[in-house]
Amino acid sequence: MNLLNFSESFPNEESCKLIYKEYRDKHGVKCSHCGGKEHYWKKDKWQYECKSCKTRTTLRSGTIMHGSKMSFRSWFIAIHLLTATKKTFSAKEIQRQLGHKRYQPVWEMMHKIRIAMGKRDSKYQLSGQMELDEGFFSTIRPDEEKDKPLKRGRGSQKKTKVLVLAESVIVEGKLTKKGKPRKVRYIKMQVIEDLEAKTITSFVEDTVSKEATIDTDDSTSYVMLKTVVKKHNPRVIPKNKIGEALPWVHLAISNAKGLLLNMFHGIKPEYLQNYLNEFCYNFNRRYFGEALFERLLIVAVSDKNSFRYNEG
Repeated sequence: MNLLNFSESFPNEESCKLIYKEYRDKHGVKCSHCGGKEHYWKKDKWQYECKSCKTRTTLRSGTIMHGSKMSFRSWFIAIHLLTATKKTFSAKEIQRQLGHKRYQPVWEMMHKIRIAMGKRDSKYQLSGQMELDEGFFSTIRPDEEKDKPLKRGRGSQKKTKVLVLAESVIVEGKLTKKGKPRKVRYIKMQVIEDLEAKTITSFVEDTVSKEATIDTDDSTSYVMLKTVVKKHNPRVIPKNKIGEALPWVHLAISNAKGLLLNMFHGIKPEYLQNYLNEFCYNFNRRYFGEALFERLLIVAVSDKNSFRYNEG
């Protein structure tokens, strides 16, 4: 949806509230007191009233906007900006676009949207043929590590470990535009504490179909994968050939790093997952066009417990 279409569809606060109510009605409202799902709509109060216990629920309550004092239109503008371009936006830029006086509410809104994106993607498993590898993303050095000597390489305190999966399919009879025999479909990125085999195997078990085939290098971190998927193909891959052997994983890592480095001066490790959620969500729906905004609105009216974030 381009800017002109957005402005025509949502010209004011009232129009945003009406469409939000429409999506919420389709999703259904659950009473926080008795769990009832049958409600009256109190138009004069802009609230739902439970038919069983008469408890009232506001339009925001129990959704991504729960507890937020940001206007509906501010939320809609933020969702639009995060889904309308291939680039991302910082909370500072969104604050400037909205003309909002305070930074913190805008920052919280942006992270709730990103957490919602990750929650939606977590509902889907990858399947078929895929590549798996880890990436190391630059993040701000944790406060508790600042007095310690800075390590180099993979163990550096300024690097956060991310496990990356890319599902792909064979392109029949031709190569892709990038000259590859396979075409990428979906990706997943997960911040992990360590590269232990148990950690990685547990994530793969929850994320990947048991009938999948996974290509990796010969790292000992992957020795247990054969117990959770149909086939595991470990290979000895020279460092200068890793991009050729696992092309889509490393293209995803490269693009994600470039996006974050170009937009943010520094990311705390505890928030990196939220930014990766946004990258994966938009990548996995890159062909949705204008429907991407609508899909995220559907996510927005879901259970607010899906959108908790670390306030540290």
